[in-house]
Amino acid sequence: MRIGVVVNPIAGMGGRVGLKGTDGMVTEARERGAEQRAPARAIDALSALYERAPGTKLLTYGGEMGANEAREAGFDPEVVGEPEGENTNTKETSASDTREAVHRLISEGIDLLLFVGGDGTAVDVAETLSAEGSEVPMLGVPAGVKIYSSVFAVTPKAAGRVAAGFDRVEEREVNDIDEEAYRDGEVRAELKAIARVPVAESLQSSKQLGGGTVESLAQGVADDVQEGVTYVLGPGSTVGAIKAELGFEGSPLGVDVWRDGELLARDANEEEILAVLGDENVIVVSPIGGQGFVFGRGNHQLSPAVICRSTVEIVASKTKLDGIGVLRADTGDEDVDESLRGWHKVRVGRFERRMLKLS
Repeated sequence: MRIGVVVNPIAGMGGRVGLKGTDGMVTEARERGAEQRAPARAIDALSALYERAPGTKLLTYGGEMGANEAREAGFDPEVVGEPEGENTNTKETSASDTREAVHRLISEGIDLLLFVGGDGTAVDVAETLSAEGSEVPMLGVPAGVKIYSSVFAVTPKAAGRVAAGFDRVEEREVNDIDEEAYRDGEVRAELKAIARVPVAESLQSSKQLGGGTVESLAQGVADDVQEGVTYVLGPGSTVGAIKAELGFEGSPLGVDVWRDGELLARDANEEEILAVLGDENVIVVSPIGGQGFVFGRGNHQLSPAVICRSTVEIVASKTKLDGIGVLRADTGDEDVDESLRGWHKVRVGRFERRMLKLS
């Protein structure tokens, strides 16, 4: 097996600092104290690949675009090129670097293109493969803030395990959204490409954009509000209805913090959330339709540090829950993910709850 690897090292940097994406926002993300997350997730994926198939021939791009992470995972990769600039370890890479890396990797003859990033990276990879007329399958390691495409494994380690051995491929969707509109609270998703992807149970579905009525659900949460408790309210229309029921206009796609009738932080980043948490805190989140993720997709502000200081209440419309077979979490911290696993009572109405497993 010859696997090509390309890493977008800046993917996902905007998440925990509240930028909801990194496209064109790397400088601001750094100014807010953002740290890279893609290289570590690449190492997790490649370590899982090495554990299962240490004899895999790995071809990568240089520096943090693949070579560094491959070596950290135990591989001795063949480097097919370098990103522009002399210092490849610190340079801010671009979409053109990703596209050139894919071009060089497929020209070397590979059986799979394993990429690390988000939807923007997936588009760059898929469009380059299509332009080259290549039928090489692609597989994503989730590292971006927003992941609407169905070409990603559910976790980095799952991606490594899938890459280690698959025997079939199928066509799946590559979607992306307008990040500027997303930051303003509007979701504009667009189908960008159809890609060949390994068949595996541990791949996520495309995100569903539809919803259902949630008025009674929102009333139920408002009825149960307790004095002195800090409520950390996640993004999305379902939780947005709860914010409205509590009497304030929240950030549609951001995280808001509320306590005793006062909005403590609107569209808050991780640091701002931690600063206003109290002695007792409740995170209210709704799973992504069609995927089931409650953490790790579009809400990186709800970091392991925030989760560890809070209890979690999951809410969802009946329509959304009917399309979800299981709940998922991908916080980047295995201990936190493990602590979240198990059965959860998901509120679906003012009084009604359903049991659903997080695995």
